[in-house]
Amino acid sequence: MAACVRSAAVRGTTLLLFLLLAFAGHSLARDPLSTPAADPRIAIHEGFVDERTCLSCHADQAAAFSKSHHAKAMALADEETVRGDFDNSRFEHDGVVTTFTRRDDRFFVNTEGADGNQAEFEVKYTFAYEPLQQYLVEIGGGRLQALDIAWDTVRRQWFWLGNGTPAKPGSTYHWTGPFYRWNRTCIDCHSTNPQAKFQPQTNEYESTYVATSIGCQSCHGPGAKHVASAQSADVSSPMTDTGLPKVEANTCFACHARRTRLLDGYQPGKPFLDYFSPALLREDLYFPDGQILDEVFEYGSFQQSKMARAGVTCLDCHRPHDARLKAEGNALCTQCHTATKPERFVNQDPSGLFDTPEHTRHQAGSTGAQCANCHMPERTYMKVDPRRDHSFIIPRPDLSATLGTPNACTTCHVGRTNDWAAETMDKWYGTQWRKRPSIAHAFAGAAIGDQATVEAQRALVSDHDQAGIVRGSAIAAMSRTDGVEITADIQTAAADADPLVRLGAAEAAGNIPPEQRLETIGNLLGDATRAVRVAAANALAGTPPHLFGDQQGNFEAAVADLRAYVETNGDVAEAQSNYGFFLFARQRTAEAEAAFRRAISLNPTLEAMRINLAEFYRATGRNDQSEQTYAEAIGMAPESADLRYGHALSLVRKQALTEAITELQEAVRLDPQNSRYKTTFAVALDSAGRTEEALDKLDGWAAGEDADIIGLALRYSLKLRRLPEALKYAEDLARLRPEDQQISGLIGQLTQAINEK
Repeated sequence: MAACVRSAAVRGTTLLLFLLLAFAGHSLARDPLSTPAADPRIAIHEGFVDERTCLSCHADQAAAFSKSHHAKAMALADEETVRGDFDNSRFEHDGVVTTFTRRDDRFFVNTEGADGNQAEFEVKYTFAYEPLQQYLVEIGGGRLQALDIAWDTVRRQWFWLGNGTPAKPGSTYHWTGPFYRWNRTCIDCHSTNPQAKFQPQTNEYESTYVATSIGCQSCHGPGAKHVASAQSADVSSPMTDTGLPKVEANTCFACHARRTRLLDGYQPGKPFLDYFSPALLREDLYFPDGQILDEVFEYGSFQQSKMARAGVTCLDCHRPHDARLKAEGNALCTQCHTATKPERFVNQDPSGLFDTPEHTRHQAGSTGAQCANCHMPERTYMKVDPRRDHSFIIPRPDLSATLGTPNACTTCHVGRTNDWAAETMDKWYGTQWRKRPSIAHAFAGAAIGDQATVEAQRALVSDHDQAGIVRGSAIAAMSRTDGVEITADIQTAAADADPLVRLGAAEAAGNIPPEQRLETIGNLLGDATRAVRVAAANALAGTPPHLFGDQQGNFEAAVADLRAYVETNGDVAEAQSNYGFFLFARQRTAEAEAAFRRAISLNPTLEAMRINLAEFYRATGRNDQSEQTYAEAIGMAPESADLRYGHALSLVRKQALTEAITELQEAVRLDPQNSRYKTTFAVALDSAGRTEEALDKLDGWAAGEDADIIGLALRYSLKLRRLPEALKYAEDLARLRPEDQQISGLIGQLTQAINEK
């Protein structure tokens, strides 16, 4: 579940919680009173009790819970829990052969190990229940690894979870690597009060939990006080103090969110944002209109919804114990969306007649008449697991046509176009629906950063009718736009009442000039929310100590929160490397180097960690070590364009231009769409006196209408006095930059010079 902060030196790798169960569904269950086999990882942590203690008083709830997917989130592998075909079945993908067998009521997998050789591994646990089930094996050092071959419980067949080319044995994304490590990536959400207990001295784990799977205390909190109160209570009168916190949405979001863990020990009733920092609406995670793109679970989408702002919670729709829906079909929605406004809603009015053909425009009872199919479209993750979007948006095929966002209409009516869907909606509702405000325009142009986009983002930040996550995401997106002065916007957002807006402001401050940051977000160092304080401390890392003044104490306290985050994620390479950047900004270079090296030791094959160390050496003037680090990294990942490019620049700094040109050529070959690699390659050729060769390369690339490439081609054609070619490039550049008066003047001069010849 770790998510690294992107730095200027490297593209961070965001890892995700990839094994979470869906809420809905039902299955055959064990007898809730049966005694499970002994699990060596079970330990009754302080404040907790054996989960079986709950059954003596709460048998009905336990029976309902036993039918849920939550109850089967993880289990010891045995005849009852294993659903896959282990009767000598065989599966092959990309030349990797895996066989599944059983012996003496034990389950085994023979597949490619970390060293690239075939080996047999015993399945220790099942992971999830349906629509897929994974299997955990132990590979030493207390590490449990999730196989990347899973069982499709619907089609009843094995399938590979990966995409593209399989990862190399032992690397980050091979099933034996850190990405598939249960102790690191999955542990938070599939067991009761799990504790990773990573041992930094040995890079091993001593992980324990109160119960193998999710149990009563996962949602209700530690039960020891409750049991003691129940045992001492007068049986003739009800308990006035249960000793348990109220189950509310944060209890669900602790797992059903794309987030970074800030601190161990989260328990129900504690503030979500003190233990986790949720991902905002980034373009790699969400579509511009807020619909789910990557695997983000429910928090980020639900926070955008009007329902969340109206006070609707998970338990309004989902039953608390079996986790099934409270009602079937549209009856779930018409609990609130009734003809008469429900009394519980003060500021919102969800009333109306919606479950009718007049609204749905589909025959009653049909697929198209189901509220969820239009307002909660599904997206499939892990190849077989459809999840519903919880932002409850209204379909906008007009935006799909212009911005590439999905919509429920053409998702259902396969083969139909967005224009067809939009025109059909015009016939039904008139054209006013096209004018309905949407966040899509503000986020769709985030990468472009034109003034219209910035103004749209600014409008979102100041619109208090928008959800906090939208406003916080908008200020963060504004900060990634070059050349736009937004310091005042960030300062205003930093004083907002919504912690998600303040979180966005703290993240945004990392993208403005360092000398402006303290005045802009200094108040956030003492914020009531840990997630905000940690982000603020990161942004203010480079602020000289003498400038903090009376805020010095708050800064040190926020840094302590940051250190706690780093220790909590002691087995996460990205967290250690990011801390290295923080320490470097504080001019603690020896500690920074140790953090970068620590990151590499945790994940030796993750190239970003080696790039960070190499760039650290560059920044501290140690060019030889920088070049050596890049060379070592290339030895492990020779097909990485980023490594080739970084190595080339380190060779340039060592004045080894010939070798640098070779590396730049490789970078361009490996990533032929990267304009920066191409222009740097051309500049290197020119520096080596090979200007004609550089111009020939640029001429071949200029058809892509990249202004930087065409501009460089213009420069070199002028240098070589090839005026007709220079005129062609100048005219091409003028079409891309019509407002540039210098280009217009140059075209006139070139035309005159050519005519005079």
